[in-house]
Amino acid sequence: MGIIALGINHKTAPVAVRERVSFDPATMPDVLQQLLQTLTPVTEVSILSTCNRTEIYCSYTDGGEEVDVQAGQALLTWLSQHHDVDEKTLLDSSYIHHNNDAVQHMMRVACGLDSLVLGEPQILGQFKSAYAVSQQAGTTGSDLGRLFRQTFTVAKEVRTNTAIGQNPVSVAFAAVSMAKHIFSDLSRSTALLVGAGETIDLVAKHLKDAGIKQIIVANRTLARAQKLAEQFHAEAVLLEDIAQELPRADIVISSTASPLPILGKGTVERAMKKRRHSPMFMVDIAVPRDIEEEVGDLNDVFLYTVDDLKDIIEENVKSRQDAAVQAEQLIISGVERFMRELRSLDVVSTVTSLRTHIESLKDECLSKARRQLANGDDPAKVLQQFAHTYTNKILHTPTKQMRKAGAEGQLEIMDWVQELFQLSDDTNNSMTENKEKNTSQ
Repeated sequence: MGIIALGINHKTAPVAVRERVSFDPATMPDVLQQLLQTLTPVTEVSILSTCNRTEIYCSYTDGGEEVDVQAGQALLTWLSQHHDVDEKTLLDSSYIHHNNDAVQHMMRVACGLDSLVLGEPQILGQFKSAYAVSQQAGTTGSDLGRLFRQTFTVAKEVRTNTAIGQNPVSVAFAAVSMAKHIFSDLSRSTALLVGAGETIDLVAKHLKDAGIKQIIVANRTLARAQKLAEQFHAEAVLLEDIAQELPRADIVISSTASPLPILGKGTVERAMKKRRHSPMFMVDIAVPRDIEEEVGDLNDVFLYTVDDLKDIIEENVKSRQDAAVQAEQLIISGVERFMRELRSLDVVSTVTSLRTHIESLKDECLSKARRQLANGDDPAKVLQQFAHTYTNKILHTPTKQMRKAGAEGQLEIMDWVQELFQLSDDTNNSMTENKEKNTSQ
């Protein structure tokens, strides 16, 4: 089995590229099935798509380094065609990891070591969701399932045994921190939060901690907006009501899974006129973006994307560096455990195949012996012939291969045979016994 991880993230591509290769959660099961059916070497697949990264994890029929390269190229070509993005653009913005490196990368991602915010906890939940979706779609089985479970175990060890997640350093925290720089007293401000997912939930908590009094939650489903609003004594509205609520908002933070922008330049421009151009702070955490890029051209509108939050995040991340070093060691140990388990499974598979082969030879010889006995042949002769034939059948192919290896100078194979069947010890014992007999005579 080979493992591959192909991805694009905040380190390798700007948001303008990342949003073009993101996947709509609603279509993910169909996409997974399509990928599995299109790329024949791929046996299992799962996709992680967040605001900061799109990554495809696959297991495939292993065939050496050449197959590794072909599988990576086929995956890149599929991603290019699926999203109608120039393949060279993707090649320049992507990374491909194979086998050990792929396992280590997945574990680093799940532990938050590859995140924009070092050690942020949300990624593990997103990782688990990606696995659950691929399970439901029937595109992951024992191979990737084993890898995901080991990854979750390592992530839990990192959370339990290091201080990687103790301080509040997240995209949500960074967005609220930036708002505090623009509005000296958040208790006088009103925040409009677009979406009702985990990130917006975290934003609302940080806003409340910062002293904000009024929060409006807008979501496509009113019931979900109301559920989140109840926790923070906020108002709940539908997405289609945003235009009339926007003039009230000093702070707008948006994080939805919408494939198209929710807020356009015209809507914000009309809201600003009603606000008499009182400053509006907007953070678009979503990928693809929820707020049109042109909104940033408006006077008195301060529009930021996830990429603009890097400076604040980097300042807060220093306290997690020591913990990250510890986490890396736990990940290395986790990779070693998984690869040992994988090698062990390969051994089990080989042993099973060997036993099946030997059993089939035995059944073949046994069937012949039974026919001979039924015909009245001498049981002693039948038994002798059975043992002789069975031994020859077992040794025929290995003997043939050993002779070939010897002729080609592959003497290490002889060493393996000696080791496998402990022939050296048997030979030495036999020689010792013969020597003792000769001495006694």
